Amino acid sequence: MANKIIFTPEAPAPIGPYSQAVLSGNTLYVSGQIALDSETGELINENITEETHAVMKNLEAVLRAAGFGFADVVKCTIFIKNMDEFGTINEAYEKYFKVNPPARETVEVSKLPKNLNVEISCVAVK
Repeated sequence: MANKIIFTPEAPAPIGPYSQAVLSGNTLYVSGQIALDSETGELINENITEETHAVMKNLEAVLRAAGFGFADVVKCTIFIKNMDEFGTINEAYEKYFKVNPPARETVEVSKLPKNLNVEISCVAVK
């Protein structure tokens, strides 16, 4: 079974040697997404709520490019710079998983790409 590399211009292009996502069988592995506007290259980080929504929209674009949606997501990993923003991030995040949210872990880290505040990756299954 060959893996299929997923790329969409609707999400930020990789800034390193990795793919936006890889489809292996019926499982999609989506790389961590950040709040970067794919059209302008500008950061979207006025506040943590706006930043989280931008990350989720980038995840959604990659999922959609592979024929998946948030309903197919079984696992997410959230990396945040400040655990004190956990509640605010949750308020934005939960809007995308209204029913049967996926498994998840949230990890506080010292630094993220482009010095942003939140990065989210996911695994989806059809």
